[in-house]
Amino acid sequence: MNKVTPYNSDSSKKSQVEDMFDNIAPKYDLLNHALSMKIDVLWRNKMVNMMKEDAPKEVLDVATGTGDLAIAVEKGTQAKVVGLDLSQQMLNVGVIKIKKLNLDGKISMQKGDAENLPFEDNRFDAVSVAFGVRNFENLSKGLAELRRVVKDNKSVYILEFSKVEGFLAPFYMFYFRNILPAIGRLVSKDDRAYSYLPDSVNAFPFGEKMKQILLDTGFKKVEYRKLSLGIATIYKATK
Repeated sequence: MNKVTPYNSDSSKKSQVEDMFDNIAPKYDLLNHALSMKIDVLWRNKMVNMMKEDAPKEVLDVATGTGDLAIAVEKGTQAKVVGLDLSQQMLNVGVIKIKKLNLDGKISMQKGDAENLPFEDNRFDAVSVAFGVRNFENLSKGLAELRRVVKDNKSVYILEFSKVEGFLAPFYMFYFRNILPAIGRLVSKDDRAYSYLPDSVNAFPFGEKMKQILLDTGFKKVEYRKLSLGIATIYKATK
C-alpha cells in the first residue's frame, strides 16, 4: 500500500493526521454532511443495524471524531460506548454534542491511539471504526489492536471508503478529486485536508484485498457489503 500523508512533511503520518483533524474540527460536521449529501448518516445506520444482531453491552468506537457513530451506536443498540480519537479538537466538538443529547452518562470520549489501545484484551462486545482505518500509520498493527480488545466470537465493524466501479466511476472520481477538495479548502481553510481524502482512498485496499488483510490479521471470518455502488464498504470481521 502506498503511504499517503496529509501534509507530506517529515513528521509521522500519525502526527500529521492529528494536526489535520485538529485544524478542520470546527467545520468537520458541516462539511462531512454537506459533501456526502448526508449519505454518510445512512451508511452509519446500516452498520449499526448489522451490529444490533450481536446485542452488544459495551462498544468501542475507534477514530470516533466528533462522535456521530458513537451516538448512532448508542441509539441503535442501547450499549455503553467508549469513543476514542487521536484529535483532541474533534473530541471537544463531540463532547458538546453528546452533552446536548444528554448521553454523557452513556458515551465517554477519550484521547488515544488506535495502534496502542489503552484497554485490556477481550473487553468489548463490538468494536467500530468509521472512515478511520485508512488513517492508521501501521494498518496491520491497528487492525491487530482492534482484534485484541474485542471478545472471542464477537466482531469488529469497519466502514471505509472504497472505489466506485462501472459507468458512474469517472463522474464520481471527478467530483471526488476536483469539486470536493475545492469546497473543503474553501470552508475549512486547510489547503491539504480534502486533497488527502481522495489520495488516501485511492491508495487504500478494499473489497477482497481488505478481506484478506483482515483474515491475515487473525480474524476467523470476514464478510463485507458494498454501499452506494461501492463508494463505501462495511466489513464485519469476527474474532
